[in-house]
Amino acid sequence: VQLQASGGGLVQAGRSLRLSCACSGSIFCINARAWYRQAPGKQRELVATITRGRNTNYADSVKGRFTISRDNAKHTVYLQMNSLKPEDTAVYYCATLQDNDPDYWGQGTLVTVSS
Repeated sequence: VQLQASGGGLVQAGRSLRLSCACSGSIFCINARAWYRQAPGKQRELVATITRGRNTNYADSVKGRFTISRDNAKHTVYLQMNSLKPEDTAVYYCATLQDNDPDYWGQGTLVTVSS
């Protein structure tokens, strides 16, 4: 499985970014998928998940601001991030899920939110 994350960058607080994660190389690309993030000096945390059937779940810290979606035909998952805050600054990773646990990871994309 190959996961390619993109879309990170530097943005001012209150603005938006959309991350993409393209999956290729395996039938596992159709499985549930997730976005995680890791801020400097902190542990990696779960941000959002989406099942094959597009059921979604979010961390409390991003509910109402972030939206996860997927295009099954393209094996791509998106994370629309609105009303960004400086505390959203992190490296964002996409992953495939197996039994709700991550099994394959992408390389990460850096999101920096300035105040």
